[in-house]
Amino acid sequence: MTLRDAKQALREAVVAAREALAPAWRAQASAAIAARIADMDSFSRARVVLLTLPYRSEWDATLLVDRALAAGKVVAAPRVDPSARMLRAYRIDDAARDVEAGYRGIPEPRAACPEIAPDRIDWVLVPGTAFDATGRRLGYGGGYYDRLLPFLPTATPRVAGAFEAQVVDSVPTAPHDVTVDCIVTEQRTLHVVRRPE
Repeated sequence: MTLRDAKQALREAVVAAREALAPAWRAQASAAIAARIADMDSFSRARVVLLTLPYRSEWDATLLVDRALAAGKVVAAPRVDPSARMLRAYRIDDAARDVEAGYRGIPEPRAACPEIAPDRIDWVLVPGTAFDATGRRLGYGGGYYDRLLPFLPTATPRVAGAFEAQVVDSVPTAPHDVTVDCIVTEQRTLHVVRRPE
């Protein structure tokens, strides 16, 4: 099996497991994940945070967006630039007003929102379909976060939120795949020593 095939097989299996979770359970687990992340010292100290917006059966990260806005943080969310195949960060002040269905139906900030320079971001929530205890992540296959994260300041904490069902024994990776520093589930927080890239 090629690396690409191994990634796709794991992606399909984990997404299917995530989609099988009851919506009421997902809502309860999402609240637990958001609370755990909000209680992290690194999140409390952060002034400018880049947060993902939930898509399909992902945990509801809008709960964290609401907490960050209530705490007075500058909140940015990613918007796809399809021509450059890159993510750009745009400020949102109101998740209901400033967000629309964007690239492939994924929620993202409206184009009229102000852009935030990557070097201003001091905390980032990294999405993924699967993670392992060494911080390896499996995304959706587009490589957008693998291209974005190296542009953020080196000290910016990379934190992933995920349901426990998304944490697997091992994620197949290539040399260009970036890792996360921490994985927060409804049950636990896994801290990782970041490897040099």
